[in-house]
Amino acid sequence: MERMIGTYTVDDQTIEYSITGEKGEPILVMHGGHSNCYESFGYDALVESGFMVITPSRAGYGQTSKKMGDHLSRACDYYMKLLNYLEIESVHVLAMSAGGPSGLYLAAHYPDRVKTLTLQSAVTKEWHTPKDKIYKLAQILFHPYMEKMTWKLTANMSKFFPEFMFKQMVSSFSTLPYQQVKGKIMAEDIEAFRKMTCRQRSGYGFLIDLLQTKEITPTDLHAISPQTLIMHSQHDSAVSLEHAHYAHQHIPNANLCMLTSWGHLIWLGEGSEETEANLIDFLTRHS
Repeated sequence: MERMIGTYTVDDQTIEYSITGEKGEPILVMHGGHSNCYESFGYDALVESGFMVITPSRAGYGQTSKKMGDHLSRACDYYMKLLNYLEIESVHVLAMSAGGPSGLYLAAHYPDRVKTLTLQSAVTKEWHTPKDKIYKLAQILFHPYMEKMTWKLTANMSKFFPEFMFKQMVSSFSTLPYQQVKGKIMAEDIEAFRKMTCRQRSGYGFLIDLLQTKEITPTDLHAISPQTLIMHSQHDSAVSLEHAHYAHQHIPNANLCMLTSWGHLIWLGEGSEETEANLIDFLTRHS
């Protein structure tokens, strides 16, 4: 899969981005937490179906300036400036996991530039809060001065013991017991999981994500006019199913696609082909 990596600097702020696919209708991907413009889940099917995928590293991730993330509105304004720079007038927005708030804000406040909105395993309202154990743990493990060590250790363990690490981390992604998950994945899925852990970094981005989830309001969701597809596994433990139902309740033109895949990473394992087919059908119908 060929990918072009670039940076764009405006107002002393830098946006790192990638473009996958040379032509076709553009899709703007708001990647999930601990990711960046090197995200790849689901990209092959999109490019093979004739779409061009544009992925900025969101605020605080990769080489993208952290100051952009002071407010969700400011970050989204810079994503629009990137599209202006690339001379792209309108896009399909695909928001994954912790990239959900960015996708929701773009669809609500830039309706003339957003053709459709797709939410995949997406955060749609306030997520972890300071009183949660996960929030407190994230402040340590994914602090900018600690996250490099966290991911280096994870990557090294995954490199030498991929199945063991997958087993240890399953509960972070799925509500199903490991034995059930094991029956839904194949060797290539373990390899894709290993590659994911090797490319992940948090930078300042994940702590920014935790703050930005509080900035999305029901008013934003009610203002979304583009056709919206919500895709969520009923076994997701990273982002609860409550987020999907919340979005479905508040977004006027939303369709909920409930998945039976093993958990949060709906691009891997049994059911992933159906996920890809449903997404491409939705994008094609509304192109």
